[in-house]
Amino acid sequence: MNGGSGRRRLHSRGSSGQNPAVRRTTGGNARFRRSRGLQPPDRFTTRSRLAWLNSATSRIGTTLDLQRTAQELAEFTVPRFADGAAVDILESVLRGDEGARWTEPGIPPMRATALCAIEELSSLEPTPLGETFVHAEQPHETLLHRYCLRQGKPVLLSRMRDDDFLRVAPTASAAEKMRSAGVHSYLAVPLIARGLLLGSADFVRGPGTPPFSSTDLALAEQLASKAAVFIDNARMYGREREHVVSLQRSLLPRVTPATPGLVVHSEYAPSVARHGVGGDWYDVMGLPGGRTALMVGDVMGHGLPAAATMGRLRTVARTLMTLDMAPERILARLDLATRDLEDEQVATALCAVYDPADSTYTLASAGHLPPLLLDGQGGAEFVSVPTGAPLGAGVIPYDPLRVRVPEGAHLIMYTDGLVKTRDEDVDVQLDRLRSAALSLAPGSLEQGGLVECAPAAAARFDEAVLLVTTSSSLPAGDLRVWELPQDGRAASVARGLVTEQLAAWGLAELADVCELVVSELVGNALRYGNGPGGLRLLRGERLVVEVSDTGPDLPQIQHADLSDEGGRGLQLINMLCRRWGSCRTVTGKVVWAEQNMPS
Repeated sequence: MNGGSGRRRLHSRGSSGQNPAVRRTTGGNARFRRSRGLQPPDRFTTRSRLAWLNSATSRIGTTLDLQRTAQELAEFTVPRFADGAAVDILESVLRGDEGARWTEPGIPPMRATALCAIEELSSLEPTPLGETFVHAEQPHETLLHRYCLRQGKPVLLSRMRDDDFLRVAPTASAAEKMRSAGVHSYLAVPLIARGLLLGSADFVRGPGTPPFSSTDLALAEQLASKAAVFIDNARMYGREREHVVSLQRSLLPRVTPATPGLVVHSEYAPSVARHGVGGDWYDVMGLPGGRTALMVGDVMGHGLPAAATMGRLRTVARTLMTLDMAPERILARLDLATRDLEDEQVATALCAVYDPADSTYTLASAGHLPPLLLDGQGGAEFVSVPTGAPLGAGVIPYDPLRVRVPEGAHLIMYTDGLVKTRDEDVDVQLDRLRSAALSLAPGSLEQGGLVECAPAAAARFDEAVLLVTTSSSLPAGDLRVWELPQDGRAASVARGLVTEQLAAWGLAELADVCELVVSELVGNALRYGNGPGGLRLLRGERLVVEVSDTGPDLPQIQHADLSDEGGRGLQLINMLCRRWGSCRTVTGKVVWAEQNMPS
């Protein structure tokens, strides 16, 4: 915005009041300062004015934080240019929307954003910083409202008379304080970028300084033009960050599923830094037999590309977990999927499967930080999971680790944003995380207390994901496990065990279907799996029956012709049960089927 150029300027000539103060200066808890060693405004030469204006580029807009940019504008002008400065920004601009157009009726709400003044003007009546106000609701229309905000024109009162204070201040009390503080000159300019109004900046001068001149007005307009561009850049960057954060949150699980024998708390903490949003994710999935699959991951990089890659990897990982695959196999398949991405992203991940039958975790790591295990008795150690290569590096396989935990133990899985700082080694950060976890009161872990006391909590420049799981015993009698004989008696023994247990549970109405299902599963184990191993029956939200064997091949539904004597067992299971499936184990495989519980 160039100075002058046909714009109406308001001059009020006359005796300056002996008691003025700053106009509606935007700031509760106002910060006042008087810099030493600087030239007073009356010593501005043409060369120094140009040098001062040129230095604004390096001192305003040092960050892409909108409110910080407004404060830098206020601080830059005091005391070199003015004795007091206030910056107000449209509420819509602070939300990331565009500024107001001149064709729109009225002035939208504004927020007091920045204030700076010398100590002599500390008795003023400022608007508290952060407070939103509507000009139409003020007792009367000020010159700032009438000219800067309605017409985009500057306002200059070179020498203020008594009646000018009410034309500048929004209230009579504010006008009286301006008068008593010795304010004698007032200048206001709109902040305009790309033809849109973003806000306004107004300046005052008090005792001992010359009044504003037309040259000062031109200088202020040039400065406001530069600052408006910085503010608009910060607005657009903040809006982009909000979009990334919204995308990031929408790609994460909204609720945690019910997990038998395991209490799971999840939390996502966005970065304080505007560039720190990216590709951290987590997932929790209930598996057949009461098992629970858990995963945390971190895509290298930040911004929309990292968030988009995270969404694709989480979708692939969730699909693999649905297949009830072992953690090391999930990571191996996920590595192949990562290498197929066009942007050649790299990610780290930690995958775990919890089995409540024996209170064990099976873990595998792809370059991820180790999980922290709290035994519930005052001890805490990092689990030494074999660390494989990051996803996308093309170095597989991954080695699993099986860990048995006591009841009430906590397993903490996290991304590096929880501990990463700029000035400490990772070992120091991990030790601090362990100390922080041990210092929390009982129950605080499950409520996300670790996020607030983690090493990076004070200045988190990278986003963080936290998963805290607490093992608990299943309700008495909900899980039954038997070993079956390796001969032809296995099917009848399995049917007897299932029928007896269902009767004890009061679920006799499910016995007919469950007997048929267990007979087919045991029969397949005898024919294709070198004989059945164990039979497991779990009562939860659904009734789950599992049969294990040592065979390498996973069962599949076969197409059976009318003349075929076999091949229909899995078809029957598929029709009678809610769902069924199989998964590989270290010694072979497990085939399972679920039935809905009676309503």
